[in-house]
Amino acid sequence: MNNISSNIIKELSARKLVHQTTDESLERWLSEKPRTLYNGCDPTADSLHIGHMVALMNLRRFQQAGHKPIALVGGATGMIGDPSGKSEERKLLTLEDVRKNVEGIKRQMTRFLDFESDAQNVAVLVNNNDWIGEFSFIGFLRDVGKHFPVNVMLAKDSVKSRLAREDSGLSYTEFSYMLLQSYDFVHLHREFGCEMQIGGSDQWGNITAGIDLARRFGIEARLFGLTWPLLLKSDGKKMGKSEAGAIWLDPKRTSPYQFYQYWINTEDADVATGLNYFSERPLATIEEILREHMSCPEKRTAQRILAEDVTRLVHGPEGFEAACRATDIFFGGEIEGLSDLQLGTIFSDVPSCEMPRSVLDDGLPLIDAMVATKLAGTKSDARRTIQQGGAYVNNKPARELERRLTAGDLASESILVLRSGKKRYALVRFV
Repeated sequence: MNNISSNIIKELSARKLVHQTTDESLERWLSEKPRTLYNGCDPTADSLHIGHMVALMNLRRFQQAGHKPIALVGGATGMIGDPSGKSEERKLLTLEDVRKNVEGIKRQMTRFLDFESDAQNVAVLVNNNDWIGEFSFIGFLRDVGKHFPVNVMLAKDSVKSRLAREDSGLSYTEFSYMLLQSYDFVHLHREFGCEMQIGGSDQWGNITAGIDLARRFGIEARLFGLTWPLLLKSDGKKMGKSEAGAIWLDPKRTSPYQFYQYWINTEDADVATGLNYFSERPLATIEEILREHMSCPEKRTAQRILAEDVTRLVHGPEGFEAACRATDIFFGGEIEGLSDLQLGTIFSDVPSCEMPRSVLDDGLPLIDAMVATKLAGTKSDARRTIQQGGAYVNNKPARELERRLTAGDLASESILVLRSGKKRYALVRFV
């Protein structure tokens, strides 16, 4: 990871991951020697989500190209909230919230970056509360605030867009955010020799403000900035959102199965963006995948490759295998060795009902279970389905009209999976 690749900007550009740069000489500058760069994220939750993955992937690409990445977790700025791209003020977090969230985020970053090797470009993880928290209010105003012209701050798009809205203004707290992020750049340059900040296009104002602040502090080194486009789908909506909310990297928030299914269901118009942003396959390979996909889109080849690549990266081989197994189960595969939690996740949108566990002692008639779960409208309908071979218990055919379900039929600790036909599922939870 110490060999400098001169093609990192060409690579990012080809993947459509360059929106703006602060200097046209950036490509040449990066090819001269290893550089130190950083990206920051605020710990607004105890997990990162798909939107954060663009930054992590780009830090990863820079590290693979021989440069040294700094991943900044905003323990201080997270208590304020960045107004960039926001239409209203964020809910303020407590110190305990921030501490908990920072710990969760740290664990996830290790999937993307090398923090442990003895390479010269080993990644560094920092928390800006370690230096911003040392300031007093008066001290920060005196030492940092005096270098910020208010007219420059007012000219930033992130500030102007909020001030122009009649339904929401901009608090002094959020207005101060730019100062804090800008000082991060100054501090990281002093402590680590950091010369470059990267971020989404909504961070352009904060990045250029940091470069300007460094100049006002008398730092003579040239500092650089690079942004990428915001992660949007072809319809203009944010990628990484589902009807249930954000797609998280934490498997407790979004299971590997749900995560995998999100990518499998990517629209054809968005799959190229997904592969370019998140797959590490060579660009030539991605182009070939897309050509094959366009020739036979119903096979969803590109979506399957995208889902595999991203799930393996975020959840590891074991997470990918679990997601594939869950997918097979949903489409009729054998059900065994799963927990209530896993089954509940796989069949989260499936109708369910609860029954007392005691009914299993004498055996619950399958016909009654099918009526109770509404897989059959009447007992006659249930009998007809069973006779025609359309009834399944835990995805295994159930053809006996007098079949009684017992505790031995449970698919997990307390769940039984019933199916009528190819895709009509229902769960019975025994409590």
